[in-house]
Amino acid sequence: MIEKLQLMTLMLVNDLKAKRDERGATAVEYGLMVALIAIVIIGAVTLLGGNLKALFSDIANRI
Repeated sequence: MIEKLQLMTLMLVNDLKAKRDERGATAVEYGLMVALIAIVIIGAVTLLGGNLKALFSDIANRI
């Protein structure tokens, strides 16, 4: 009976550890996605920044 209780306790502890580790991995995944989105936005602004500035300047001059 004591061995079964120890086994069940060990299984419960391992299950809780696995759930905790999964949440940590999910947070890392979200962090990587946010970093990737930020890199894409910075790249787009860098590439299109000059063209947009010229476009808005042209519109301002025409007005």
